[in-house]
Amino acid sequence: MTPVPLHEARALPIWRRPRTLLFMMAIAMPLSFATWSALLNNFVIEVADFDGGDIGWLHTVREIPGFLAIGVILVIMVMREQVLALLSLALLGVATAVTAWFPTMGGILFITLFSSIGFHYYETVNQSLQLQWLRKEVAPQVLGWLIAAGSGATLVAYGLIVMTWEAFGLSYNTVYMASGGVTLLIVAYCALAFPQFESPNPQVKKFILRKRYWLYYALQFMSGARRQIFVVFAGFMMVERFGFEVHEVTALYLINLVANMVIGPVFGRAVFKFGERNTLTFEYIGLVGVFLLYGGIYWFGWGVLLASILYVVDHMFFAMALALKTYFQKIADPGDIAPTAAVAFTINHIAAVFLPAALGVLWLVSPGSVFLLAAGMAATSLCLALLIPRHPEPGNETIFCRMQAAPAE
Repeated sequence: MTPVPLHEARALPIWRRPRTLLFMMAIAMPLSFATWSALLNNFVIEVADFDGGDIGWLHTVREIPGFLAIGVILVIMVMREQVLALLSLALLGVATAVTAWFPTMGGILFITLFSSIGFHYYETVNQSLQLQWLRKEVAPQVLGWLIAAGSGATLVAYGLIVMTWEAFGLSYNTVYMASGGVTLLIVAYCALAFPQFESPNPQVKKFILRKRYWLYYALQFMSGARRQIFVVFAGFMMVERFGFEVHEVTALYLINLVANMVIGPVFGRAVFKFGERNTLTFEYIGLVGVFLLYGGIYWFGWGVLLASILYVVDHMFFAMALALKTYFQKIADPGDIAPTAAVAFTINHIAAVFLPAALGVLWLVSPGSVFLLAAGMAATSLCLALLIPRHPEPGNETIFCRMQAAPAE
C-alpha cells in the first residue's frame, strides 16, 4: 500500500484520518493498561502475597523496557512507526489478557515484562506520531482531548468492574481477558481501516543526543523518578494501609477518569494560553504539597478521606505532562522527533529501573520518607521548569539562551 502524505490525508473521510487513528489508539491502550493497574495491587496481594519489597521489584521489572525504549530507533529502521505502534498495542493486549494465568511471583514478573514491552514501545512511538501529525498551533488542545478520550473509554471499563465485580463474582481472569481482548479488536480495526500515513519530515533513524535539548532531558528524568513513587506506592498504600478492595480501588480510578475527561481539555487550553513554563510551574508546586501531605498520613495518622482526595489530585496533575510534549515540539528540529522520543523515554526510565526496588526497602522501614523524597523531586522539577522561556523555539530552548543573546551593557 502506498503511504498517504499528511497533506493529502485531509481529503480522506474523517474516520480514516491520522487524528482519528490517534484517538482510536488513545482509547485502546488504557483499556488494557489501566485495567491491569486497577486490579494489580489486589491481585498481587491476594494471589501472590506481595509485600512492599515485592511490589517494588515488580515495578522495577516493569520499567526495564522503558529504560530500553531507545531500541525503538533500531526497530523503525526496518518498520514504520505506525506499524510498530499497532504491534506494540497488540502485545500489550495479549499480555494483559493472560495475566491471571501466572499467579506466582515469578510468573507475574514474567508476564509484566512482556506487557511492559508493548506499553513502553507503544508510548514511545505514539508520542512521536502525535508530535509529527499534529500542527504546533493545535497540539496542546488536541493532546488534551486525547487524554479525555482515553479517560472516557477507561471510565466505561471501570464502571463495569465496579457494578459487576461483586454482583457477578467476577474473577481476575475474566476481567483481564475481556480488557485485553477489546484492545486487540481495536488494533485489528486500526490495521484494516487506516492507510499508512507519510509524515512531512523524514525522521533521523539513529541515536541522537543534542546539547540544546538538555533541559528537556532533565525534566524527563525528574518526571520519571517522581512518577514512580505515585504509580508504585500511592495505590499500594490504599490497599495495604486502608484495606481497599478491588471495587473500591476501581471506584477511585473512576473518579480520576471523570476528572481527566473534564480537566484534560482544560489543561490543553491552559498550555496554549499560559505557556509551558507557567503550566509546569503550577503542576510542580501542587505536587510538592501533595507528596508532603501523603507523608503526613503516615507521620500524623491522617485518615482515608485525605488519602483518597490526594490520590485523585495527584492523578489529575499527570494530565499536565502534555506541556512537556509541546515544549519539545516547539524547540525540536522536525526530523529529531522520533529518535528523541526514544532517547527521552530511556532517560525518563533511568531512575525507574532502580528506584522502585530501593524505595520498596525504605517503605518497609518508613513509608512517609518515601513521599518526602518525592516532594524533593517535585521541588527539583519546579526549579527546572522555571528555566523554560515564555516562548520556546529552536535557539531559545532555555532562559539562558536569551541571556546569552542579550547585548552586553
